[in-house]
Amino acid sequence: MEFLIGVGTFLCVVLLIEGGYFIFRTLRSPEEKEIRRRLNALTSLEYDSIDIVRKRMLSEVPWLNRKLLKLKWTGSAGLFLEQAGTRHTLGFFILVSALLAFLGFTAGSWFQLNSLVSILAGACLGYLPLWHILTKKRKRMEKFQSQLPEALDLVARALRAGQALSGALKMVADEMGDPVGDEFDKTLNEINFGVGVPEALKNLANRVDCLDLKFFVIAVVIQRETGGNLAEILENIARIIRERFKLYGRIRILAAEGKLSAIILTGIPFITAFVLLFANPEYIKILTRDPLGRVLAGGGISLMILGIFTMKRMIAIKV
Repeated sequence: MEFLIGVGTFLCVVLLIEGGYFIFRTLRSPEEKEIRRRLNALTSLEYDSIDIVRKRMLSEVPWLNRKLLKLKWTGSAGLFLEQAGTRHTLGFFILVSALLAFLGFTAGSWFQLNSLVSILAGACLGYLPLWHILTKKRKRMEKFQSQLPEALDLVARALRAGQALSGALKMVADEMGDPVGDEFDKTLNEINFGVGVPEALKNLANRVDCLDLKFFVIAVVIQRETGGNLAEILENIARIIRERFKLYGRIRILAAEGKLSAIILTGIPFITAFVLLFANPEYIKILTRDPLGRVLAGGGISLMILGIFTMKRMIAIKV
């Protein structure tokens, strides 16, 4: 155990030095940071359908960037980070996750907790960066989906006014904010660099995790091959999306009672344990000292996790 504590302390010091160096480089020049952010936004991903070669920057640390470029899953991870709209690189989150995991394990070993508890604490802390990215991605995709009907209406009005599709996309990129404006601006840049309109729109659909956007891309691709009134098609798609939002709002109201019940049932055991910890400490400490108490506590937590997962699946109604 002392050997593991020593190794964990050494790795924590190394990661702290690397993190401090990264923070120093980031905060040293705000202008350089803004330029680097804009360049990374243009060169963050590679697409097989684009002939222009792009260099990916997965970490500010050179040796870590070289290691990550050799891995196959970094392309999907980079796309995941882009969908979340984060400005940090993949290497930054890996270093932060590793640092938090070792801090959690070292803290558990320092307080002489069970090895399994220390590993669990490290895993929970190491998961925090991924949870942060998942939350940002969900919020950004929800915002994109809420802005999409207005963007489609704007494209339809521009087409009715005689604008070309690229001009309509430029209007969306100029007049709407993130995330719709930024994503359409990337698509417009690809078209300006020589990528075909269908390929650029397909890249947009692959880059953004939104089912309604795929309807827009399919409509444009089919219209370019067979013809038709694209403005009317986009207006109908926008109307259908808005009607689906209304239905989803009604479903959320009906499922609110189930969500509240899940929150209450999840919080009652922890509140009870917290009260007993002050009212009768010896009574609650049996769950941590006695072997049978540990088994019962672990079984209870496992059943709670299973119940939370089950209730979440029951009230998650897709529209």
